[in-house]
Amino acid sequence: MEIKTFCEKAGLMHVAVQIDQSVPVLSPDASIQMSSSFFIKKGKENSNLAQKGKNTAGPKRKGDGDSGPKSKVRAKKASSKYNEEISSDSETESPQVSKKRQSKEEPEYEETPQEKKLRLAKLYLDQLKEDEEKKAEEDSFETDLIAGRLQEDVLEQKGKLQRLIAKDLMPPDASEIRVLRGHKLPITCLVISSDDKYIFSAAKDCSIIKWDVASGKKLHTIPGGRKGTEDRHVGHTAHILCMTISSDGKYLATGDMNNLIMIWEAETCKHLYKFTGHKGPVSGLSFRRGSHDLYSASHDRSIKVWNVDENAYVETLFGHQDAITGLDSLSRERCVTAGGRDRTVRVWKIAEESQLVFHGHEGSIDCIQLINEEHMITGADDGSVSLWSVNKKKPLSTVKQAHGSHGDAGLEQPHWVASVAALQNSDTVASGSHNSQVQLWKCGQNYRGLEPLFSIPVSGFVNSLKFSSSGQFLVAGVGQEHRLGRWWRIKEAKNGIYIIPLKRKPPNPEEAKMTE
Repeated sequence: MEIKTFCEKAGLMHVAVQIDQSVPVLSPDASIQMSSSFFIKKGKENSNLAQKGKNTAGPKRKGDGDSGPKSKVRAKKASSKYNEEISSDSETESPQVSKKRQSKEEPEYEETPQEKKLRLAKLYLDQLKEDEEKKAEEDSFETDLIAGRLQEDVLEQKGKLQRLIAKDLMPPDASEIRVLRGHKLPITCLVISSDDKYIFSAAKDCSIIKWDVASGKKLHTIPGGRKGTEDRHVGHTAHILCMTISSDGKYLATGDMNNLIMIWEAETCKHLYKFTGHKGPVSGLSFRRGSHDLYSASHDRSIKVWNVDENAYVETLFGHQDAITGLDSLSRERCVTAGGRDRTVRVWKIAEESQLVFHGHEGSIDCIQLINEEHMITGADDGSVSLWSVNKKKPLSTVKQAHGSHGDAGLEQPHWVASVAALQNSDTVASGSHNSQVQLWKCGQNYRGLEPLFSIPVSGFVNSLKFSSSGQFLVAGVGQEHRLGRWWRIKEAKNGIYIIPLKRKPPNPEEAKMTE
């Protein structure tokens, strides 16, 4: 019964049931032998159960002290065997515990200096990686902007950039057009500074005026001189036909009927140099963008190249068969010219000293303007406006009688196209005549086709047209006479500068929702 009680306390209920059913009541000595032999066998199979037996069997052995000397000896032997069995199990457990403790303590206490350096290096690299990822995310928007700009620059260099602006333009109200008056005779030419702050204009009265765009006030006036005063007068003494300003706004160049080119400091209008060499009136001037190389064209049918920084002449190019009436250039080392009555447009490759010849107009080509490096617009006295590519010998598109015609029935003559302008790298161009209107045009996709947008009422000869760099306004130089002669005179016209705002259509709410 003691064994049964012991087994119940030890949690061995199945053993206790077997003992109760099959084992007869034994003497105390037999019970000790039974218990000791039982734990020796079971201890090898289950050390955890033997551990519990040790804790509960202790008091029972103390209670059996009356069983005599033999039982004491047997009990000692049994307990010693039992203790040996338990101790062997406990020895196997103790190294496991120590290993776990050692594993926990190893990275804290047993890390070598080399391992520590390696660990810190890895942490540092991980931190750097995280910082770089954050920085990359922050800079992603700016990177996209830069990529867009670079892509535009590449397209611009190739002459394939075409910003679609024309569809958003709408005609301004007559009250929004400002007129700046200061010249006594018809305006012949004008330019706008690259920052859109200033306008320089010149006229048949030989004077040059610098205007402030925002206020419309005169900032500087270079008066013209009379004939015969060339030796003592600083400035022009003959009609000024053309002018240009460098892309950095440093130099202003003007050309006149006396075959002279004058170089001015644009900021102060101080006279710097005088270039002589042409044998006829200087009719076209243009600075190569991003440099101070100056190209000039003349009625003497030649093109000359000058270096303004060095105050030096470089070379002369020949090819036109008649007086050159217009010239333009951009950033490439080339320029384009209108050949007047030889009815040709020419592209001059300065470095190669070669030229490309284009035919298309039926009359004298009086004005020319580059849209980008590959495309240009021209106007002629046959009333036509043509769109060209430097890769094709014929115009991509021509609009005849672009400004209508005048005269008696059966004797109608087209209005001469006196000036053209192009908003750089866009699909918007403009032309001017003496039909009291400035006409804006939309270039088709890939510059194939010209469609009229709208016209702006301007009374007089529109002798010069220029778009601002930002595309916010168009400036027209207007006079009572044509810039190259006195064939007609429109008395009701005013000699002045017309600043025409280019209004944009308000965004369509439905389109805005679609974009969102």
